[in-house]
Parts: sequence; C-alpha cells; structure tokens
Amino acid sequence: MAMYLTRFSYTPETWARMIENPEDRRRAASSYIESVGGKLHGFWYAFGEHDGWNLWEAPDNVSMASVVLAIGAGGALSSCETTVLLSVEDTMDALGRAKSIRYRRPGA
Repeated sequence: MAMYLTRFSYTPETWARMIENPEDRRRAASSYIESVGGKLHGFWYAFGEHDGWNLWEAPDNVSMASVVLAIGAGGALSSCETTVLLSVEDTMDALGRAKSIRYRRPGA
C-alpha cells in the first residue's frame, strides 16, 4: 500500500465549532480511510501555514483521492494538500530505472 501525507487547514467556522464542541478528529479520519481499505498512521495539529497533518496508508491513488475528495466536499477545510510518499526502496527502484531514460535538456 502507498503512503500519503496530507496538510490541511480548517475554516474559521470550523475552528469556532471545535471550540464550542471539542472533538478528537482522529476517529473520523480513521473511519474515512478504513472505508477504502486504508489506515491512519498519524494525525497532528500544528502552528504555521497548515493547521494539521495526517499520515495515511491507502491501497492506491484512487482510494486516497476518494477520501480527500469526500473530506474536501464537506466544507470544513480552507485548504488541503496531499503528497504521495515514496519509500526508500521505491526511490532506489526509480533511480535504477532512470538510468535507461535518455533525457535531453530543452534547447540542447
């Protein structure tokens, strides 16, 4: 299964609702990813450009995309960015395969 890192920010309205009724959103996030056969590995809140970070595992990109689309459609987030993470092993494989690609620089 593939790993994914999601960075998200809540809307001001979502923060107001969370202040009024605090909720551990890990349970909800786990249920979303488990519904497509995946697993939530971590959920953190942060200071800075993003309000929170999730580390997920999903069977494939389409499964992960369906979770992110469903969450985004809910209206609680002002931003959401998901990055596909490559294992060291996958990166080593990609490096090996890159040797056979004959890249030409633009204008060369």
